[in-house]
Amino acid sequence: MKPAVAALALVGFLELAQPAVSKDSLLEEAVSFSGQVLYLQTDVPGLIIGAVRDGETAVFGFGETAKGNGKTPDGDTLMRVGSISKVFTGAVLASLVADGTVNFTDRLQDRLGWDVEIPVLDDKPIRLIDLATHTSGLPREVDVERGPADDPFSTVTKEAYSKALSEGVQLFPAGTGGLYSNFGFDMLAVALGSAAGKPYAELLSERVLEPLGLKDTTLAPGEADRDRLMQGHNFDGSPLPDVPNTPVMAGASGLYTTTNDMLKWLKWHLDQFSSDMAEMRMLNHASYVQRDALDPTYGFDESGHMDAMGLGWVVMQPEGDRPLILQKAGGRQGMFVYHAFAPTRGVGVFVAINEFDFSASMLMAEVVNDLIADLAPR
Repeated sequence: MKPAVAALALVGFLELAQPAVSKDSLLEEAVSFSGQVLYLQTDVPGLIIGAVRDGETAVFGFGETAKGNGKTPDGDTLMRVGSISKVFTGAVLASLVADGTVNFTDRLQDRLGWDVEIPVLDDKPIRLIDLATHTSGLPREVDVERGPADDPFSTVTKEAYSKALSEGVQLFPAGTGGLYSNFGFDMLAVALGSAAGKPYAELLSERVLEPLGLKDTTLAPGEADRDRLMQGHNFDGSPLPDVPNTPVMAGASGLYTTTNDMLKWLKWHLDQFSSDMAEMRMLNHASYVQRDALDPTYGFDESGHMDAMGLGWVVMQPEGDRPLILQKAGGRQGMFVYHAFAPTRGVGVFVAINEFDFSASMLMAEVVNDLIADLAPR
């Protein structure tokens, strides 16, 4: 639907929005209108958008959590967020570096804790910082056969990862190029858990989820929470089952969360003058690899041009009225999600749709980036 037509149709969709209480009327107006237009343009079954500005929040839902169920998504709707899991893994890394448990330059070989010898290309071993910035040279995925329809990820195992590492699957020497890698972030999570002497799920909860009060963010939702789960849909519009992850997939794509929890997460990132977990936050917001230092560079620009890489964060330098932005997108089992924030301007936005649609996913990133520019210009 064209923007002009969508705008004219908004009046008929006002009752679809489910607002959260907010004292920031401009924020509420901007988020509501942006969400309404985006929902009409994308024609997805459901959409949820939330934003924070100077500590105030607004959340609006449109459509349905599943086709035909009549239930509008809200701030407590649970959903899979796929690769947004990576920036949570980056935050765990920042926490462990801040207290001296690990160093960015520690070798994966020394921290993994597996009985596997990892080949080294050109005398450049894979380090934790290489994994966190997608510069390890590891491929995007491990080459495994897909499991059965009701458990397709069952073949993504420790044994499969160990085999790939030992066979030397790096595509370039660590630190020399950039290639988006789920494989790399899964290995980072395993290494962090090994270094801390506990399962990664426990470490994530201890270092990030509990301190930030993210009670609905989890790697494995309970049965009682499943009635809140947003149904994902495939490219043809058919529903996709909520299939389980394997434990080794936790670092790259394992998380479930809610919009309300994502706004708490963004609030923590934007509270830059707080002394609580300040060292961790400063490490988490830094840029560690500049784009012009990498050759090749592939897989980073779907949601906006990558100028540098942080700890899982894609860093976009200021441009025009748009301030510096840290952003990360994700997708899993029929969900596309995106979140971004301007650390120096106090503004962050999260949006999710429940259908695989690449054009819609790119549009929602554009809308979020523009909304941040409108709410927090340079």
